[in-house]
Amino acid sequence: MGILLEQRLVFAFGVVNFLALSALFFSCRCIGTREPFSKMFRFKAFAKFYRFHCYFWAILWGSVVAHLVIAIWVLGIPFGT
Repeated sequence: MGILLEQRLVFAFGVVNFLALSALFFSCRCIGTREPFSKMFRFKAFAKFYRFHCYFWAILWGSVVAHLVIAIWVLGIPFGT
């Protein structure tokens, strides 16, 4: 792989990490007890969104691992010699 492609992949996986974390945050049942978010539980669309909560975890971990592997491959480990 070229260095430009690797940098783009690291960036893309970083974006996926952010989106997966956001999806996890908003699909978390604990958020439903908080006032600004408690109204979301009344909508059927949120119930459909909530069903994918476990899949968001799988997406996040896959993305984090890929992000880590490619970042270490491109940049190396910055500690030591």
